[in-house]
Amino acid sequence: MLIFLLKRFGTMLLTALVLTLIVFFLMNLRPNLEILARTELGNLTPQAEVDSWIETTIYTKSLIARYADWIGGVLIGDWGTSTRFDLAVNDVIWGRLANTGLLMFWVMVVMVPMALIIGVLAGMREKSTGDRALSTLSIVSTSTPEFVMGPILVVLFGASAFGFSPMFLDKGVLLSPIATSASEKGITFYNFALPVLTMALYGMGYIARMTRASMAEVMTQQYIRTARLKGVKFRDIVLKHALRNALIAPFTVIMLQFPWLLTGVVIVERLFDYKGFGWLLVEAASNTDIDLLLACSVIAVFVVLITQLISDIGYVFLNPRIRIS
Repeated sequence: MLIFLLKRFGTMLLTALVLTLIVFFLMNLRPNLEILARTELGNLTPQAEVDSWIETTIYTKSLIARYADWIGGVLIGDWGTSTRFDLAVNDVIWGRLANTGLLMFWVMVVMVPMALIIGVLAGMREKSTGDRALSTLSIVSTSTPEFVMGPILVVLFGASAFGFSPMFLDKGVLLSPIATSASEKGITFYNFALPVLTMALYGMGYIARMTRASMAEVMTQQYIRTARLKGVKFRDIVLKHALRNALIAPFTVIMLQFPWLLTGVVIVERLFDYKGFGWLLVEAASNTDIDLLLACSVIAVFVVLITQLISDIGYVFLNPRIRIS
């Protein structure tokens, strides 16, 4: 296990370095630097002054040297300064990441149990009426993207009669760096339920379909037939024999939801004006905030790599036929 982990960590670090170098190169293309220069100097600055600013401020070092300086600063906790918020990136990004982390947690709490229950119930008796009904529900759920599901939920439940708020109206609270609890951030059940449901319903269908396919395949295996012939109760067959093997494939899919939730919340956070990581990513991209964009990219890369590592380790424990080498 130790050798396996060391190999995986080495691969993760190499991948992270390559991806961050690519992102750094793209962020430092000439058009982006010109926008940055005009942000610093003013939109009406003559082109000659813009070129001079870039040459004297940016191009004094080669790209590799600038990347080395930047990655060295990241390693000691200096992520640069956000031109959009005029604050250190550290003071901006972690609070937004915590907001999205809270949203991701409740989405997973709602989405995963619902998806597994639907998938297992559908796969237990393949081609039955219940299977067809639950499969249709899963297809409808996963084929309705967030930018469609969100407005539908707002129309259905955002009316004052239900008490659900479609927007986080107290915008300053979510931006506050000193707010720690959900109540301090202005988060309540009534304004948090719709964003959670929007993402949970969209992701639920995909996991349910994978679980259903895996469960249906397991239920046709020889050892399941043997257990039935021996008179084992159907409930015990499902819970004690089929369920663990049926969860191997969905486990990997569930772990893949974390990178999707981190970067895929852009639409939902903009729709409900929720000040999280996705909202911050849009703000950084819209204002060509290079340091903030680089920080967001690094965090997204590491979330993907870490979830893949957890997925590989979990897959080994769920499937004893796989040996670590």
